[in-house]
Amino acid sequence: MSEIKNLKPACIWKNFYALTQVPRPSGHLEKIQQFLLDFAAQVGVEAFKDSAGNIVMRKPATPGMENHKGVILQAHMDMVPQKSKNSAHNFETDPIETYIDGDWVRARNTTLGADDGLGVAAIMAVMEAKDLKHGPVEGLITADEETGMFGANDLPEGELNGDILLNLDSETWGKFVIGSAGGVDITATLDYKEVGTDPEDVAVKVTLKGLKGGHSGLEIHLGRGNANKMMVRFVREAIAECEARLATWHGGNMRNAIPFECEVVLTLPKENVEALNEMVAEWKERFAHEYKCIEEGIEFSAETVATPANEVPVEIQDNLVDAIYACHNGVLRMIPSFPSVVETSSNLAIINIAEGKAAIKILARSANETMKDNVATTLESCFSMAGMKVELSGSYGGWDPNTDSEILKLLEKNYLELFGEEAVEQVDHAGLECSVILGKYPHLDVVSLGPTLRSPHTTIERAFIPTVEPFWQLLEKTLQTVPVK
Repeated sequence: MSEIKNLKPACIWKNFYALTQVPRPSGHLEKIQQFLLDFAAQVGVEAFKDSAGNIVMRKPATPGMENHKGVILQAHMDMVPQKSKNSAHNFETDPIETYIDGDWVRARNTTLGADDGLGVAAIMAVMEAKDLKHGPVEGLITADEETGMFGANDLPEGELNGDILLNLDSETWGKFVIGSAGGVDITATLDYKEVGTDPEDVAVKVTLKGLKGGHSGLEIHLGRGNANKMMVRFVREAIAECEARLATWHGGNMRNAIPFECEVVLTLPKENVEALNEMVAEWKERFAHEYKCIEEGIEFSAETVATPANEVPVEIQDNLVDAIYACHNGVLRMIPSFPSVVETSSNLAIINIAEGKAAIKILARSANETMKDNVATTLESCFSMAGMKVELSGSYGGWDPNTDSEILKLLEKNYLELFGEEAVEQVDHAGLECSVILGKYPHLDVVSLGPTLRSPHTTIERAFIPTVEPFWQLLEKTLQTVPVK
């Protein structure tokens, strides 16, 4: 896996390799924070951890460039911890195992962490470079971006000195992101008293897996299967046709990832098991037909398991199933002025029902604040009717595009000079920290860019090697040509 250190530019890939050796799942960042502080000390730049858990690095201007505008390079230190079902990987202790597959860098059975490890690696490369000319440079490496942008939300005001913010968390090379969606977390919970399972009933575990999953913002429009929404269709029919009862439900594990696996345990009369198995086979064919050309590896199966002592009361079960079925998932609207970009969406990300507790977690996104409120209220209403307690949290606003940005025009000029073609301006449906940081530092001139990644937040996440070197070349040239104050 160390073979990625030999890729070019070495200054980025060796640092990215070093990052893969440090466990850094969201919520467990002590090791990566210390690693970054140690790195800064080693290369001789100022660094500190702020009250929000962010790491800030400062490198003075190259002599003679002190009067140039200060640049803040920003990326997030955490990664989404997703692994395949058969993986024994422990994200809190184990390094990420990488390998080269043609023009791509991948990880074995886990997320790669190029989101946003490549951005962090680029900041490290700038901080340690001895021959790079630049004005004052700061590195802002934020904490827990993937779980609620906590590092950006709690970023102290007055901590940063720069005039320009380059966010290094975009995922398509050649496109400069100048706007992004806001988001809000919706959590619906219910405590219930379990009832005893009929001792004559048997239990069947039904498993749906093999879906692609994906980023709940950037890939929400691709029509991929949501394991929770697919499973509820089957469960509702099983209840109606096979006298099934719901014992447990577990689907999805990250709010910002489309759930690619789900499993439920149903109890039912033993004489109905054959009919249930036939129903599973029928639904497998139905899913394969509905998602042909999108999902190639759908697995849908049932197996007899030990009968649980308890299950969900029938009235609670029916309300939960109806609410999950009715819950909006996917694209709600495109941006009227950018019709190719999703404006508003929701992702029915996580469902856990077991042992007297039900919890449903959703991430709603929108580039329009009133539409964000609308979709959040839609979801709140859906689960409130099921008697659930609904809480909204972690709300952040969208980032309004500024097509007159000075740094945008400089990046476009440099891109054209370096590569002989025009770059593309883009508004993303992904949540970027830019809007949050702009709320605290409204004077900043902001653009987001990065090398090409595909399928972040999934076990098939991959980084496109040929885009990393031009990304570094553009970053170098832009730092060298930043205007004076």
